Amino acid sequence: MQFNRKGLSDTNLVDLYKSLLVPRLIEEKMLILLRQGKISKWFSGIGQEAISVGVTSALDEDEFILPMHRNLGVFTTKNIEFRRLFSQFQGKANGFTKGRDRSFHFGSKKNHIIGMISHLGPQLGVADGIALGNLLKKNNKVTAVFTGDGATSEGDFHEALNVAAVWDLPVIFIIENNGYGLSTPSSEQFRCKNFADKGIGYGIEAHTIDGNNILDVYNTVKKIKNKISKKARPFIIECMTFRMRGHEEASGTKYVPDKLMKKWQKLDPINNFESFLIDESIINLDDVSFYKEKIKNEINLSWEQADKEPSIMPNVNDELRDIFCSYTSLSIPPSDKKSEKRLVDAISDGLKQSMFKHDNLVLLGQDIAEYGGVFKITDGFVNLFGKERVRNTPICESAIVSASLGLSINNFKAVMEMQFADFVTSGFNPVVNNLAKTHYRWGENVDVVLRMPTGAGVGAGPFHSQSNEAWFTHTPGLKVVYPAFPEDAKGLLISSINDPNPVMFFEHKALYRSVSGLVSDDYFTIELGKAKLIRSGCDVTIISYGMGVHWALDVLNRNNDISADLIDLRTLIPLDENTIIESVKKTGRAIVLHEDCMLGGFGADIASLVSDKCFKFLDAPVKRSSSLDTPVPFSINLEDQFLPKSRFEKQLKDLLNY
Repeated sequence: MQFNRKGLSDTNLVDLYKSLLVPRLIEEKMLILLRQGKISKWFSGIGQEAISVGVTSALDEDEFILPMHRNLGVFTTKNIEFRRLFSQFQGKANGFTKGRDRSFHFGSKKNHIIGMISHLGPQLGVADGIALGNLLKKNNKVTAVFTGDGATSEGDFHEALNVAAVWDLPVIFIIENNGYGLSTPSSEQFRCKNFADKGIGYGIEAHTIDGNNILDVYNTVKKIKNKISKKARPFIIECMTFRMRGHEEASGTKYVPDKLMKKWQKLDPINNFESFLIDESIINLDDVSFYKEKIKNEINLSWEQADKEPSIMPNVNDELRDIFCSYTSLSIPPSDKKSEKRLVDAISDGLKQSMFKHDNLVLLGQDIAEYGGVFKITDGFVNLFGKERVRNTPICESAIVSASLGLSINNFKAVMEMQFADFVTSGFNPVVNNLAKTHYRWGENVDVVLRMPTGAGVGAGPFHSQSNEAWFTHTPGLKVVYPAFPEDAKGLLISSINDPNPVMFFEHKALYRSVSGLVSDDYFTIELGKAKLIRSGCDVTIISYGMGVHWALDVLNRNNDISADLIDLRTLIPLDENTIIESVKKTGRAIVLHEDCMLGGFGADIASLVSDKCFKFLDAPVKRSSSLDTPVPFSINLEDQFLPKSRFEKQLKDLLNY
């Protein structure tokens, strides 16, 4: 192995060597502790340390790195405190996730590290978002993100590289090619000879280097960082290396041929660099012993301190509280200066005023710039705010959801238009596993709103008409908002953008241009989690949201003899339970109306709540009115049959006559 010091001083070289030793010596300690049952699992990076240490050492202290589970060297080189790292490994309260996640599944903005989730791919899009933030700040900073050769088969890899290339993002994609995805060799993972070849297809400059040579890694990253400082754009660095232990310790390495293992043992990144430094008389064997002893003592002391920390005492209130970032909403009442606006205009108005209010707010979505979005919500926004803040995206839903999180991490606000709510399936993983869980896991805000044009009634068929809000009410960590009227839509959207938590904001397409009302012209807020009593009565409580509120109003307008409380939930999560309970206690009857299918619809949760909290007040069973348990059909006649609108009136009267 040849080492090119390229003007690095002896001190620089020794620092790199000591930085290499730290993760290796920690790992040797962890492997012993694993056998002793002191930690539950370990993903070894032995043999790959030069990549983590080389990349991290080449970047500035305030540049973000997104590592994976074999990149202990990133954490140690970024000067994460040993004791707190060991508390994390033990699931102690002093760890970064308060015992809620393991190993390296956490972030530390203080150290500019954003850890992975087990699905691997989404962090690449998160890196895009952080890099976009740096581009908008014009701070000349680079973002580095790690992935393995196996994970490059995931769609998130391709989406993230495509987005980075299209937007000229200052991000370095580090591919650790260690020959195996768990036990599956590269020959069964992909057909390309080198991942650097993939750069051609994306229009990204790419390099294949010796990942076991610390100086090759360090010098390559320094060189690329210098190029990015002159012209922002992404790069790929493929680091050839080998995993000397199992995917995780339980899996072993029996599937690896002995000849291959012996070959890579000779290429150990630490032994070879150590020999180079000794041969160059930069260090001697006494220095090696001194460095190792000093690091081991620090490791042992820190482990003992972490080990003495008490086990976590579970507290339900703490767990529930940390689902969301605590936030005191800004209360700005609507002004008396009002204009007649359609729902679509009210949403556009709220979005526009929020863009003026927050100069760190970025809009993302397909066709939202010059075209103004398929529903023209952002028509004219480019002229007002520019293409940097109103960004057309490639058709890469997963990467853009992840990039929205990255923007939030880099202190921006992000609103993504999910062109149709149905298309969220292509970005489902980052929504439910990253946006929803980030604050609970490691306390980071997720300042992201996903606008979700939803609903049927427009003859758009199975893929543009679904009501999928229940997918997200089922996922702790997401707020779900669903307005039915223009003024509510504007005030709730503004509040959602102000909220530092992830919000799924549902907008019924059929209401965009069919419903109008007086809306305050000025900037105002409506508190999330507060239902609205639309009608007041004494015989029955109707609970609904979105289009269902209008169906209920139509029935009540045709039946003046029905005395009903009509509750518009407006927000599904957080749910205004008190308004529901107090109404049902008064009326003694309840029917839940929504457009979603019956089975698994959000109405089931409301019905359960009413049965649990109001049972002794009920004069009849709780009724649900919903769409059929089929996909949404295209034919207008079939769609009319599918929706509950035609059935609701009879169901309501049957309940009253029970």
